[in-house]
Amino acid sequence: MLKSFRHTKAACYTGYVTQAIVNNFVPLLFLIFRESFGVSFSQLTVLIAANFVIQLAVDLIAAKFVDKIGYRPCIAAAHLFAAAGIGGIGILPFLLPSPFAGLVVCVVLYAVGGGLIEVLVSPIVEACPAENKASQMSILHSFYCWGSAFVILVSALFLRAAGEYSWRILSYIWAAVPLLNAVYFCFVPIARLNEGGESATFGQLFRMKPFWLFVLLIMAAGAAELSMSQWASAFAESGLGVSKTVGDLAGPCLFAVLMGTARVLHAKLSAKLPLKACLLGSGVLCMASYLLAALSPLPALSLAGCALCGFSVGVMWPGTFSMAAEKIPTGGTALFGLLALSGDLGCTLGPSLVGYASDALGGDLKTGLLFAVAFPVLLVLALALYCPKNPNKKDKSKGNLC
Repeated sequence: MLKSFRHTKAACYTGYVTQAIVNNFVPLLFLIFRESFGVSFSQLTVLIAANFVIQLAVDLIAAKFVDKIGYRPCIAAAHLFAAAGIGGIGILPFLLPSPFAGLVVCVVLYAVGGGLIEVLVSPIVEACPAENKASQMSILHSFYCWGSAFVILVSALFLRAAGEYSWRILSYIWAAVPLLNAVYFCFVPIARLNEGGESATFGQLFRMKPFWLFVLLIMAAGAAELSMSQWASAFAESGLGVSKTVGDLAGPCLFAVLMGTARVLHAKLSAKLPLKACLLGSGVLCMASYLLAALSPLPALSLAGCALCGFSVGVMWPGTFSMAAEKIPTGGTALFGLLALSGDLGCTLGPSLVGYASDALGGDLKTGLLFAVAFPVLLVLALALYCPKNPNKKDKSKGNLC
């Protein structure tokens, strides 16, 4: 056994790199799948929705049973499921009678792993000894961004150098990451939240008014983030007419880099900046970025809108987790699991709305993205509605978030 919690954090950081592979690798291949297997935008939307629907189902199950099974076997199994699904992308579409069915099976496998990872890594890091929990959470979630950028950059360059139809080899390479991390997690120290104390039950959480605000915030955050990141590559290629390499690097890759930058900046400045102000500013900037991407007549400005959206959503997800952990300290695994479930519901609704709207508009992704402006609007309204500017002390004692 390794004794230092630095190894625990490193394994969790790699867990979020795995999550980045789960959520970003297949969308990079969407147009290749359209050409090779003849799948439609609606079928590609089914793949996105299946990923996050399975993840949110796993979130719900895991939130109920992880404490009984134990963190270590669950997090190791999560990585094995992810490895099977990612590696299977290069095999099952060619083995099954329907390539689309093969893709769906692979998505289900890696979605199970992604759902467990989402539920487990945040409480594992939250339980590690540290003074500034909000900073630790932002650093953890920044690795999802660096992982996304790394996956997009390496995949784009690999496909450019080896040819687009070498994507099967690439799936085996990415599958090695969760496979090796599963072994790593078997040897790191893992603490538990609420050691020696009772964690809140589902029923107790449901009766807390602040909990429902966090549910709304995390849904809006997930939808705002994934609506852009899932469709940015296809949007750049089909909507803006740029090459795949340029589209991947200037769209989803830069999106991920700026999202990670926002999270690192928040980690450094979290002690000085009020979290509510950060979230409100993020929501307003996110609205502007979607409008710029969808309405600009210039491809360069549309790509700038995609990238700016990454910076705008950076604080939303980890900020909500940090706020929830602070305001509901007895939430435990159930709180993190239900928030992950709610976030994944947003991750399903956002890209699905964009995909189906685009199909209804004749495959116009540029206009389809305009519908996603609703999600940052929802986030800002929720914060403004539930966080009055001058709450009194009595309100604060009842869980007011300001």
